[in-house]
Amino acid sequence: MSVARDQILDWLRRSAEVLAENKDYLTQLDADIGDADHGINMDRGFKKVAGSLPSLSSKDIGEVLKGTGMALISSVGGASGPLYGTFFLRAANVAAGKSELNTLEVAAMLRAGLAGVIERGKAQAGDKTMIDVLTPAAEAVEQAANNGMDLKSALEAGVKAAEAGMRSTIPMKARKGRASYLGDRSMGHQDPGATSAYLVLRAFLEAVAGKG
Repeated sequence: MSVARDQILDWLRRSAEVLAENKDYLTQLDADIGDADHGINMDRGFKKVAGSLPSLSSKDIGEVLKGTGMALISSVGGASGPLYGTFFLRAANVAAGKSELNTLEVAAMLRAGLAGVIERGKAQAGDKTMIDVLTPAAEAVEQAANNGMDLKSALEAGVKAAEAGMRSTIPMKARKGRASYLGDRSMGHQDPGATSAYLVLRAFLEAVAGKG
């Protein structure tokens, strides 16, 4: 089982939809420990991505992901634009010239995106960021791929790990970004960046599974 370009386009559309639906929720999470703009920024950025998809619909997957990364960097304020933009740009390198990706290639794409975010944000697992979602998700998909699981099953494992990673940020003390200024007061709050990362990964699974 592989993922085709049209499913990647559907993933990005679904991401825009779910981030629009959760704009206020993400903003409230960010109000607790940040600038109260994460939902607004993500909604604006992915609306621009969705608007760019018609011009990318005939391109290969690498070009689609590259266009997504550039749209996010140019439209999302704060740290989220560069971080999400880097994720998609690095993922694009793995998908360059391809019209479909198998499970191992999707695993490599997620791993490359994660590496880019780590390099750009200088964060690691346990810092209460989107890394706490992307790391377990990439590892789960990679392990599933290496065990010969099909893409849908691998992504199901990845999304399950992503959700657990998102929940794990609640008791963490933030060590990066504005939330780190709060010290112990950042504990007890779910990280907004981890939450949006989970929503984007869940949208990927739904696009592959053809849900809804």
